[in-house]
Amino acid sequence: MAAALASPAAGPLGNSCRFVLVAATPDDRAALKGLGTYGFVKGATAFIVGAVRPAPGDMEDFGYCLEQTVLEATDLGLGTCWLGGTFTKSSFARRMDAQPDEVIPAVVAMGYPADGSRKHWVRRGAGSENRLPRSRIFFEDSPATPLGAAPSAQAPLDATIAADFADLLETVRWAPSASNKQPWRLIRSGRTWHFYLERTPRYGKGLFSALVTKADLQRVDMGIAMCHFELAAREAGLAGHWVIEQPAPGAAAAGWEYTASWVS
Repeated sequence: MAAALASPAAGPLGNSCRFVLVAATPDDRAALKGLGTYGFVKGATAFIVGAVRPAPGDMEDFGYCLEQTVLEATDLGLGTCWLGGTFTKSSFARRMDAQPDEVIPAVVAMGYPADGSRKHWVRRGAGSENRLPRSRIFFEDSPATPLGAAPSAQAPLDATIAADFADLLETVRWAPSASNKQPWRLIRSGRTWHFYLERTPRYGKGLFSALVTKADLQRVDMGIAMCHFELAAREAGLAGHWVIEQPAPGAAAAGWEYTASWVS
């Protein structure tokens, strides 16, 4: 795992992120104090700490790259927990020798998973078992048409494509997100999937959030969703690549923020 983190990771939007694996120390409790999810983390033996320089697409690339590492840890049988916040002046920053122009939007606690009964209780407490239905997340040509509700005028979703993308989209629907808000919205237009962020009203706007969370975690969530989409597409043999190709005005719902598009 440490060897895999040795080289900087490149995100699909052009930003380089670097990560280090650090052993857990008593100082970590002070760095994480105030994060609601930290109460669920017991006995973490290590943390994955990452940094990125501010730039367009920085948070998305950070989420994309760090989630790849999280999934690798999961394949090794390790348990992980995203902890989002601002750690730029914490003990984590010192241990990874963070530069003045770098930010640390999140860290990942890592260790052996808890027993099944506790994991189930934690998942329920975090809302992880209450996922939005596909009709609220995936759309065909416009937000007015949930995916699969009607054929696309540009390219009907035939049975083969429907089966391939059904499994792929489930990996996106079950991707982790801050407070399980699932802010990603996908619009399919022909062979292109446009990714949008629908911000959760007032998420991160309260006094408590303002004090403990500075990073734009919902943009980090978009990168996580992009990671799940791409890895699942490649696993299914569905070739494609990311582009920044802003759709025409009015293609998305009011307030949605365009992130990127996957062209297959």
